[in-house]
Parts: sequence; structure tokens; C-alpha cells
Amino acid sequence: MTRAVVPADLDDLVRSVGAALDGAGPAVAPVPLLPFRGAGRPGAVDLPPGTALVLRTSGSTGDPREVLLAAAAVRASGAATHERLGGPGHWLLTLPATHVAGVQVVARAHAAGRGLTAAPAGEPFTPRGFADLVARSPRGGRRYVSLVPTQLHRLVTAADAGDDDGAAGLDALCALDAVLLGGAATPPVLLRRAREAGARVVTTYGMTETSGGCVYDGVPLPGARVRLVGSTAQDGAGVVELAGPFLATGYRGAPDATAAAFRTDDDGTRWFRTSDLGRLDGPPGGPVLAVLGRADDVVVTGGVNVAPAAVEDVVAEVDGVGEACVVGVPHAEWGQEVVAVVTLRDAARGDDVPDGAAPVADAPADLVAAVRARVADRLERPAAPRRVLVVPGLPRRGPGKVDRAAVARLAAAHVAAPGG
Repeated sequence: MTRAVVPADLDDLVRSVGAALDGAGPAVAPVPLLPFRGAGRPGAVDLPPGTALVLRTSGSTGDPREVLLAAAAVRASGAATHERLGGPGHWLLTLPATHVAGVQVVARAHAAGRGLTAAPAGEPFTPRGFADLVARSPRGGRRYVSLVPTQLHRLVTAADAGDDDGAAGLDALCALDAVLLGGAATPPVLLRRAREAGARVVTTYGMTETSGGCVYDGVPLPGARVRLVGSTAQDGAGVVELAGPFLATGYRGAPDATAAAFRTDDDGTRWFRTSDLGRLDGPPGGPVLAVLGRADDVVVTGGVNVAPAAVEDVVAEVDGVGEACVVGVPHAEWGQEVVAVVTLRDAARGDDVPDGAAPVADAPADLVAAVRARVADRLERPAAPRRVLVVPGLPRRGPGKVDRAAVARLAAAHVAAPGG
């Protein structure tokens, strides 16, 4: 049996990941493995040879799954990342080392041999803390960091508010050679503001099953391939599939789920089918992937398919809006009505709101009118939200990911309530 270890702390994780990638240690599971039939004594599991990491993720149903990543896949991902960014560098860790983005920072730092500077464990992410982290990292070479949009939002909004710590945090961000941004969709307004300030932000797309990001700024990393399945001539959208040396071996203890997600073409190319809709824009010789959101998140209203991610990008551009999550709520006439749940840009931010705990209010009439007009003008009239609801913070799961299912429950409960 191949064994798996759960590191006791960050230092132990750094050592264990390095050993696993070098083939000198057991697989690393940053959180305890889930029990399932066939498991023997603690730590003895049926892992394929070469497994380096066992990282937990959730399937489309929300059921937890454990992704098996071979050492070769993790190393290939790190090498492709450094090639795209311009060479190996020193990495800064601000993300939980229990998710693929955080573990990949550790793995890239090990592969590069340039070291790692980590934020103090358990401390919240703040602009001042980030500035101090960058100040502690060595100068004279390339420096990289991975962030989620929530962290970038805190840096930018604090700086825009005239806060001294915010200005220091944004200056520190702009001193880095690359800022990988992933984990969730980024509002275009936030992305533009950060880049205008001088931050070298690179948007990433990928998941645990692809060893993290494998598409940067819409362009596949060296060795990665993208294709769309089921796309139509009408809108060009289809389900995104990814291939390359970064793919996971499969899911631990779930052969049926592995067979459904990972498929091999007749020519031997192995593909991972995501749950996302995408479109390839640009010239045939160099198309850029635009991710439109999860395929099962599409809102069907009056027979028209509406991609929430496209609507969210437009809603986030409206004055006064901070973040936006667009969901479908059952409607007797339309089947579903499009509802935008937003935070207000100047309001106190309520991060990591527990499911069902966020107070929900109808947006002011002028904000609703502005949202509807902007979306109808930029997209199409059926995509314009019929309701706009305001919350202090959006429920989240994982590092930076909005919990869309929880948002939909909040919206549906508010609409169904008396006077809703």
C-alpha cells in the first residue's frame, strides 16, 4: 500500500511536498483523507504509484472528492508556469495550503529552488500584512504571488479609500513580477483598476484536476490544450475540456466519477471535461478562452439561455456595485427570473458570510434601473435582472469562491417571503 501523510504545520507541509515531488516520500494529503470502503489502517490507502498529492475538492453535486495528482503532473504544471512568467522566481504564500492554489505555490517554490515566504498562519489577509510579507521577501530576483479576487479587492479598495496601509499594500503588489489571480471570476472593473495601478496581474483558469491553473489570460500554458464540446454556430459556446501533462490521475475511490470526467481520444490524448461553458474568441491561429460560468448555472428565462458570468461582469461595472452574483429564481411565467445579488462598493464588507446568515434587502429603484439598463444595452434584454438584491457579503466556499448555490437559496427565500 502507498501511504499518505497529513503535515502537522506549514514547515512540515513544505518538507513533505518537496519529498513527495522528488519521489522520496509518501503522498501528501493536506487534510485528513475521507474514509471509504477498502481503506485499511490509518494512512494506508490504495493510491496509484507516483501519487504526490491528494487534494480535496467538490463535484458538481457538492459531494467531496479527493483528487490524485502524480508528481510528474505537478512538476509539469510548475515548469509551464515559470516558462510563461519569464523564469523561476521566489514565491509568496498568502493562500491556504489545503487547496491546490496554495499547495502549488509550495510546489513551484520547491521546483524553482528560489525559496518561499509565507504569511503567518491563521492571520487574516490585510493590506498592511501583505506589504510586510513582500518586504520580507528577498529582492534582486523575480517574485511571484497567487491571490484570489477577494484579496485583490481588499488591496485596491483600501488604496482607493486613501488608507496608508492600503497604499502600501498596493505598492507592494506592483513591485512583484507577476500576480496570479484565480479561484473565482474577477470583476473586469477590479482587474482594470489593478492593472492601471501597475500590478502585473495574470488571470488563471484551471482546477484541482488540472494541477491548478493551466490557462493564463485565456491562453493555454505550454503543453496545455483547450477544446469546446457541444458548441453551436449560434453563440460558439460549449463545455470546456482540457488536456496536457498536468491532468490528475483521477479521483480516489471513485472509478465511475473518474471515467466520467477523464476521457481518452483514439489518438491517445487524455481530456478532462470541466463543468464550465466557454467560448473561443479571436483569430483561428490564436483563440483566447472566455469562461462563461458553469454549464449547470445557466439561467433559462422565457426560453432564453442566460450565462450568469457574462451578466455579472456587466453588473459589476455599474456605479456603486461591489461584487455581483447572478442566479435564477423559480418564476411561474418565465420558468426562472434573473436575479442579481450584489454588495455595495462603499458599504462595510461582510466576507465569508455563513449560508443563510446574510440579511437580504431589495436594492433601491435607481440601482435596479441602472443595472437593467446597462445589461440590456451590453447583452440582451432577457439577460437584464428583474430583481436586484443587496447583501453585506456573498457566501463563499474555498479560497475566494462565491457559493452560488447558497446565494440562490438566499435569493429564492427572499423572493418567496411575504412582500418579497
